[in-house]
Amino acid sequence: MLTSITVVLLGLVILVWSADRFIFGAAALARNLGIPTMIIGLTIVGFGTSAPELLVSGIAAWQGNSGLAIGNAVGSNIANIGLILGMTALIAPLAITSATLRKEMPLVLGVSVLAYLLVLNGTLGRMDGLILLGGLILVMAWMVRDGLKGRNNGPDPIQGEFEAEIPQAVSTGRAVLWLLIGLVLLLISARALVWGAVNIATALGVSDLVIGLTIVAIGTSLPELAAALMSARRNEPDLVLGNILGSNLFNLLGVLAIPGLIRPAGVPADALWRDFPVMLGLTLLIIVMAFSFRGRPRRINRVEGGVLLALFIGYMTWVYLSLSPAGGAA
Repeated sequence: MLTSITVVLLGLVILVWSADRFIFGAAALARNLGIPTMIIGLTIVGFGTSAPELLVSGIAAWQGNSGLAIGNAVGSNIANIGLILGMTALIAPLAITSATLRKEMPLVLGVSVLAYLLVLNGTLGRMDGLILLGGLILVMAWMVRDGLKGRNNGPDPIQGEFEAEIPQAVSTGRAVLWLLIGLVLLLISARALVWGAVNIATALGVSDLVIGLTIVAIGTSLPELAAALMSARRNEPDLVLGNILGSNLFNLLGVLAIPGLIRPAGVPADALWRDFPVMLGLTLLIIVMAFSFRGRPRRINRVEGGVLLALFIGYMTWVYLSLSPAGGAA
Protein backbone atom coordinates (compact mmCIF):
# COMPACT_ATOMS: atom_id res chain seq x y z
CA MET A 1 0.00 0.00 0.00
CA LEU A 2 2.80 2.42 0.93
CA THR A 3 4.60 1.59 -2.31
CA SER A 4 1.44 2.25 -4.32
CA ILE A 5 0.86 5.61 -2.62
CA THR A 6 4.48 6.61 -3.27
CA VAL A 7 4.21 5.60 -6.93
CA VAL A 8 0.98 7.61 -7.33
CA LEU A 9 2.50 10.72 -5.76
CA LEU A 10 5.67 10.50 -7.83
CA GLY A 11 3.61 9.73 -10.91
CA LEU A 12 1.48 12.83 -10.36
CA VAL A 13 4.52 15.07 -9.89
CA ILE A 14 6.17 13.80 -13.07
CA LEU A 15 2.83 13.89 -14.91
CA VAL A 16 2.31 17.57 -14.11
CA TRP A 17 5.89 18.54 -15.04
CA SER A 18 5.96 16.50 -18.24
CA ALA A 19 2.57 17.89 -19.34
CA ASP A 20 3.98 21.40 -18.95
CA ARG A 21 7.06 20.49 -21.01
CA PHE A 22 4.89 18.78 -23.63
CA ILE A 23 2.72 21.88 -24.02
CA PHE A 24 5.80 24.12 -24.09
CA GLY A 25 7.38 22.11 -26.90
CA ALA A 26 4.16 21.72 -28.91
CA ALA A 27 3.20 25.40 -28.66
CA ALA A 28 6.72 26.60 -29.51
CA LEU A 29 6.92 24.23 -32.49
CA ALA A 30 3.51 25.37 -33.73
CA ARG A 31 4.58 29.02 -33.49
CA ASN A 32 7.75 28.26 -35.46
CA LEU A 33 5.62 26.56 -38.13
CA GLY A 34 3.60 29.76 -38.52
CA ILE A 35 0.34 28.56 -36.96
CA PRO A 36 -1.75 31.55 -35.76
CA THR A 37 -1.67 32.28 -32.02
CA MET A 38 -5.44 31.90 -31.60
CA ILE A 39 -5.42 28.41 -33.11
CA ILE A 40 -2.45 27.34 -30.96
CA GLY A 41 -4.25 28.50 -27.83
CA LEU A 42 -7.63 26.97 -28.67
CA THR A 43 -6.41 23.60 -29.96
CA ILE A 44 -2.81 22.68 -29.15
CA VAL A 45 -2.76 24.11 -25.62
CA GLY A 46 -6.24 22.72 -24.91
CA PHE A 47 -5.18 19.29 -26.12
CA GLY A 48 -1.95 19.48 -24.16
CA THR A 49 -3.64 20.22 -20.84
CA SER A 50 -5.80 17.12 -21.38
CA ALA A 51 -2.84 14.92 -22.34
CA PRO A 52 -2.54 13.44 -18.80
CA GLU A 53 -6.21 12.42 -18.84
CA LEU A 54 -5.90 10.97 -22.35
CA LEU A 55 -2.92 8.78 -21.49
CA VAL A 56 -4.19 7.69 -18.09
CA SER A 57 -7.60 6.73 -19.52
CA GLY A 58 -6.03 4.94 -22.48
CA ILE A 59 -3.77 2.83 -20.27
CA ALA A 60 -6.57 2.16 -17.77
CA ALA A 61 -8.97 1.03 -20.52
CA TRP A 62 -6.29 -1.15 -22.14
CA GLN A 63 -5.77 -2.92 -18.81
CA GLY A 64 -9.51 -3.47 -18.35
CA ASN A 65 -10.09 -0.69 -15.79
CA SER A 66 -12.76 1.17 -17.76
CA GLY A 67 -14.33 2.51 -14.56
CA LEU A 68 -11.13 4.39 -13.80
CA ALA A 69 -11.05 5.79 -17.34
CA ILE A 70 -14.68 6.98 -17.18
CA GLY A 71 -14.22 8.37 -13.68
CA ASN A 72 -11.10 10.23 -14.82
CA ALA A 73 -12.95 11.96 -17.69
CA VAL A 74 -16.04 12.96 -15.72
CA GLY A 75 -14.20 13.66 -12.47
CA SER A 76 -11.67 15.90 -14.22
CA ASN A 77 -14.48 18.04 -15.64
CA ILE A 78 -16.05 18.35 -12.21
CA ALA A 79 -12.67 19.24 -10.68
CA ASN A 80 -11.97 21.78 -13.44
CA ILE A 81 -15.15 23.70 -12.67
CA GLY A 82 -15.65 23.19 -8.95
CA LEU A 83 -12.08 23.07 -7.67
CA ILE A 84 -10.00 24.98 -10.22
CA LEU A 85 -12.42 27.67 -11.41
CA GLY A 86 -13.87 28.02 -7.93
CA MET A 87 -10.48 28.38 -6.22
CA THR A 88 -9.18 30.78 -8.88
CA ALA A 89 -12.26 33.05 -8.75
CA LEU A 90 -12.09 33.01 -4.97
CA ILE A 91 -8.53 34.36 -5.15
CA ALA A 92 -9.10 36.81 -8.03
CA PRO A 93 -12.52 37.58 -9.62
CA LEU A 94 -12.54 36.71 -13.32
CA ALA A 95 -13.87 39.26 -15.83
CA ILE A 96 -15.05 37.47 -18.99
CA THR A 97 -14.82 39.61 -22.15
CA SER A 98 -13.95 37.12 -24.91
CA ALA A 99 -16.55 36.62 -27.65
CA THR A 100 -14.93 33.24 -28.41
CA LEU A 101 -15.67 32.01 -24.88
CA ARG A 102 -19.29 33.12 -25.16
CA LYS A 103 -19.59 30.78 -28.14
CA GLU A 104 -17.67 27.98 -26.44
CA MET A 105 -19.71 27.84 -23.22
CA PRO A 106 -22.97 26.58 -24.83
CA LEU A 107 -20.88 24.17 -26.91
CA VAL A 108 -19.41 22.59 -23.77
CA LEU A 109 -22.92 22.20 -22.33
CA GLY A 110 -24.17 20.62 -25.56
CA VAL A 111 -21.26 18.17 -25.66
CA SER A 112 -21.88 17.30 -21.98
CA VAL A 113 -25.53 16.50 -22.74
CA LEU A 114 -24.50 14.43 -25.79
CA ALA A 115 -22.01 12.40 -23.74
CA TYR A 116 -24.65 11.71 -21.08
CA LEU A 117 -27.24 10.63 -23.64
CA LEU A 118 -24.75 8.21 -25.21
CA VAL A 119 -24.12 6.39 -21.92
CA LEU A 120 -27.66 6.46 -20.52
CA ASN A 121 -28.19 2.91 -21.78
CA GLY A 122 -25.55 1.80 -19.29
CA THR A 123 -22.78 1.02 -21.77
CA LEU A 124 -19.94 2.89 -23.45
CA GLY A 125 -19.42 1.07 -26.74
CA ARG A 126 -17.33 1.52 -29.85
CA MET A 127 -20.10 3.39 -31.67
CA ASP A 128 -20.32 5.80 -28.74
CA GLY A 129 -16.55 6.26 -28.89
CA LEU A 130 -16.68 6.90 -32.63
CA ILE A 131 -19.43 9.49 -32.21
CA LEU A 132 -17.43 11.30 -29.52
CA LEU A 133 -14.24 11.13 -31.60
CA GLY A 134 -16.13 12.47 -34.62
CA GLY A 135 -17.40 15.29 -32.43
CA LEU A 136 -13.83 16.09 -31.40
CA ILE A 137 -12.77 16.39 -35.05
CA LEU A 138 -15.73 18.68 -35.80
CA VAL A 139 -15.05 20.86 -32.75
CA MET A 140 -11.37 21.23 -33.61
CA ALA A 141 -12.29 22.13 -37.21
CA TRP A 142 -14.74 24.74 -35.90
CA MET A 143 -12.08 26.18 -33.58
CA VAL A 144 -9.58 26.47 -36.42
CA ARG A 145 -12.16 28.08 -38.69
CA ASP A 146 -13.33 30.47 -35.97
CA GLY A 147 -9.74 31.35 -35.08
CA LEU A 148 -8.91 32.18 -38.71
CA LYS A 149 -12.14 34.10 -39.13
CA GLY A 150 -11.47 36.06 -35.95
CA ARG A 151 -8.24 37.46 -37.39
CA ASN A 152 -10.31 39.29 -40.01
CA ASN A 153 -12.87 40.59 -37.52
CA GLY A 154 -10.42 42.21 -35.12
CA PRO A 155 -8.53 40.64 -32.21
CA ASP A 156 -10.41 38.85 -29.46
CA PRO A 157 -9.27 39.83 -25.92
CA ILE A 158 -8.16 36.26 -25.29
CA GLN A 159 -5.77 36.40 -28.24
CA GLY A 160 -3.47 38.82 -26.41
CA GLU A 161 -3.48 36.51 -23.39
CA PHE A 162 -2.56 33.55 -25.61
CA GLU A 163 0.22 35.64 -27.14
CA ALA A 164 1.71 36.31 -23.72
CA GLU A 165 1.66 32.63 -22.74
CA ILE A 166 2.94 30.90 -25.89
CA PRO A 167 6.75 30.50 -25.86
CA GLN A 168 8.74 32.84 -28.09
CA ALA A 169 12.27 32.70 -29.50
CA VAL A 170 12.52 28.92 -28.98
CA SER A 171 14.46 27.06 -31.66
CA THR A 172 12.67 24.28 -33.53
CA GLY A 173 15.21 21.72 -32.31
CA ARG A 174 14.69 22.69 -28.68
CA ALA A 175 10.92 22.67 -29.12
CA VAL A 176 10.97 19.15 -30.62
CA LEU A 177 13.28 17.94 -27.83
CA TRP A 178 10.93 19.18 -25.09
CA LEU A 179 7.96 17.77 -26.98
CA LEU A 180 9.53 14.30 -27.09
CA ILE A 181 10.78 14.42 -23.49
CA GLY A 182 7.35 15.51 -22.30
CA LEU A 183 5.59 12.78 -24.27
CA VAL A 184 7.89 9.98 -23.06
CA LEU A 185 7.61 11.06 -19.42
CA LEU A 186 3.84 11.45 -19.77
CA LEU A 187 3.58 7.84 -20.91
CA ILE A 188 5.80 6.54 -18.10
CA SER A 189 4.13 8.58 -15.34
CA ALA A 190 0.63 7.76 -16.61
CA ARG A 191 1.44 4.05 -16.55
CA ALA A 192 2.83 4.35 -13.01
CA LEU A 193 -0.21 6.35 -11.88
CA VAL A 194 -2.67 3.76 -13.19
CA TRP A 195 -0.72 0.92 -11.57
CA GLY A 196 -0.65 2.64 -8.20
CA ALA A 197 -4.28 3.79 -8.40
CA VAL A 198 -5.59 0.30 -9.17
CA ASN A 199 -3.56 -1.15 -6.29
CA ILE A 200 -4.93 1.49 -3.90
CA ALA A 201 -8.50 0.77 -5.04
CA THR A 202 -7.96 -2.95 -4.43
CA ALA A 203 -6.40 -2.37 -1.01
CA LEU A 204 -9.18 -0.01 0.10
CA GLY A 205 -11.91 -2.23 -1.28
CA VAL A 206 -13.47 0.41 -3.50
CA SER A 207 -14.12 0.46 -7.23
CA ASP A 208 -11.76 1.96 -9.77
CA LEU A 209 -14.54 4.46 -10.63
CA VAL A 210 -14.12 6.11 -7.22
CA ILE A 211 -10.34 6.27 -7.59
CA GLY A 212 -10.80 7.75 -11.06
CA LEU A 213 -13.23 10.38 -9.76
CA THR A 214 -11.02 11.43 -6.85
CA ILE A 215 -7.27 10.77 -6.72
CA VAL A 216 -6.72 10.40 -10.48
CA ALA A 217 -9.15 13.12 -11.62
CA ILE A 218 -7.78 15.73 -9.22
CA GLY A 219 -4.19 14.70 -9.94
CA THR A 220 -4.53 14.88 -13.73
CA SER A 221 -6.24 18.28 -13.36
CA LEU A 222 -3.23 19.78 -11.60
CA PRO A 223 -1.80 21.20 -14.87
CA GLU A 224 -5.05 23.14 -15.36
CA LEU A 225 -4.91 24.35 -11.73
CA ALA A 226 -1.34 25.58 -12.12
CA ALA A 227 -2.20 27.30 -15.41
CA ALA A 228 -5.33 28.90 -13.94
CA LEU A 229 -3.59 30.31 -10.87
CA MET A 230 -0.73 31.64 -13.00
CA SER A 231 -3.13 33.25 -15.48
CA ALA A 232 -5.14 34.83 -12.67
CA ARG A 233 -1.93 36.23 -11.13
CA ARG A 234 -1.04 37.75 -14.50
CA ASN A 235 -4.55 39.24 -14.87
CA GLU A 236 -5.54 36.96 -17.77
CA PRO A 237 -9.11 36.00 -16.76
CA ASP A 238 -10.33 34.92 -20.20
CA LEU A 239 -7.42 32.48 -20.39
CA VAL A 240 -8.47 30.85 -17.10
CA LEU A 241 -11.98 30.05 -18.34
CA GLY A 242 -10.71 29.27 -21.85
CA ASN A 243 -8.32 26.61 -20.58
CA ILE A 244 -11.05 25.03 -18.46
CA LEU A 245 -13.63 24.99 -21.26
CA GLY A 246 -11.09 23.62 -23.73
CA SER A 247 -9.97 20.93 -21.30
CA ASN A 248 -13.58 19.89 -20.59
CA LEU A 249 -14.29 19.58 -24.32
CA PHE A 250 -11.23 17.38 -24.87
CA ASN A 251 -12.07 15.30 -21.78
CA LEU A 252 -15.57 14.49 -23.02
CA LEU A 253 -14.85 14.05 -26.73
CA GLY A 254 -11.37 12.56 -26.48
CA VAL A 255 -10.79 11.05 -23.04
CA LEU A 256 -14.28 9.56 -22.69
CA ALA A 257 -14.09 8.14 -26.22
CA ILE A 258 -10.97 6.11 -25.39
CA PRO A 259 -12.49 3.39 -23.17
CA GLY A 260 -15.33 2.95 -25.66
CA LEU A 261 -12.92 2.49 -28.55
CA ILE A 262 -10.33 0.35 -26.75
CA ARG A 263 -12.45 -1.81 -24.45
CA PRO A 264 -16.25 -1.27 -24.50
CA ALA A 265 -17.74 -1.78 -21.05
CA GLY A 266 -20.68 -1.03 -18.84
CA VAL A 267 -20.97 2.37 -17.21
CA PRO A 268 -21.27 2.13 -13.39
CA ALA A 269 -24.73 3.05 -12.14
CA ASP A 270 -23.34 5.69 -9.77
CA ALA A 271 -21.75 7.49 -12.69
CA LEU A 272 -25.13 7.70 -14.41
CA TRP A 273 -27.24 9.01 -11.54
CA ARG A 274 -24.61 10.95 -9.55
CA ASP A 275 -21.49 11.95 -11.47
CA PHE A 276 -22.79 12.86 -14.93
CA PRO A 277 -25.68 14.96 -13.49
CA VAL A 278 -23.24 16.81 -11.20
CA MET A 279 -21.01 17.55 -14.20
CA LEU A 280 -24.00 18.82 -16.19
CA GLY A 281 -25.22 20.96 -13.30
CA LEU A 282 -21.82 22.60 -12.77
CA THR A 283 -21.43 23.25 -16.51
CA LEU A 284 -24.83 24.96 -16.62
CA LEU A 285 -23.96 26.94 -13.50
CA ILE A 286 -20.80 28.49 -14.94
CA ILE A 287 -22.76 29.54 -18.03
CA VAL A 288 -25.22 31.35 -15.77
CA MET A 289 -22.33 32.91 -13.85
CA ALA A 290 -20.15 33.90 -16.82
CA PHE A 291 -22.48 34.43 -19.76
CA SER A 292 -23.54 38.01 -20.47
CA PHE A 293 -27.13 37.84 -21.68
CA ARG A 294 -27.22 41.59 -22.34
CA GLY A 295 -23.92 41.76 -24.18
CA ARG A 296 -22.06 43.50 -21.35
CA PRO A 297 -18.87 42.08 -19.83
CA ARG A 298 -19.57 39.68 -16.97
CA ARG A 299 -17.32 38.38 -14.24
CA ILE A 300 -17.25 35.43 -11.88
CA ASN A 301 -16.84 37.04 -8.47
CA ARG A 302 -15.47 35.70 -5.21
CA VAL A 303 -18.88 34.71 -3.87
CA GLU A 304 -19.59 32.65 -6.97
CA GLY A 305 -16.09 31.14 -6.76
CA GLY A 306 -16.82 30.18 -3.16
CA VAL A 307 -20.10 28.56 -4.25
CA LEU A 308 -18.32 26.48 -6.89
CA LEU A 309 -15.64 25.36 -4.43
CA ALA A 310 -18.26 24.51 -1.79
CA LEU A 311 -20.20 22.44 -4.32
CA PHE A 312 -17.03 20.55 -5.22
CA ILE A 313 -16.29 19.81 -1.57
CA GLY A 314 -19.90 18.71 -1.11
CA TYR A 315 -19.62 16.41 -4.12
CA MET A 316 -16.40 14.85 -2.83
CA THR A 317 -18.11 14.27 0.52
CA TRP A 318 -21.04 12.65 -1.28
CA VAL A 319 -18.70 10.29 -3.13
CA TYR A 320 -16.94 9.39 0.13
CA LEU A 321 -20.21 8.72 1.97
CA SER A 322 -21.51 6.52 -0.85
CA LEU A 323 -18.46 4.24 -0.91
CA SER A 324 -19.24 0.56 -1.24
CA PRO A 325 -17.04 -2.52 -1.52
CA ALA A 326 -15.24 -3.18 -4.79
CA GLY A 327 -17.51 -4.83 -7.23
CA GLY A 328 -20.39 -2.56 -6.28
CA ALA A 329 -21.55 0.51 -8.20
CA ALA A 330 -19.15 2.83 -6.47
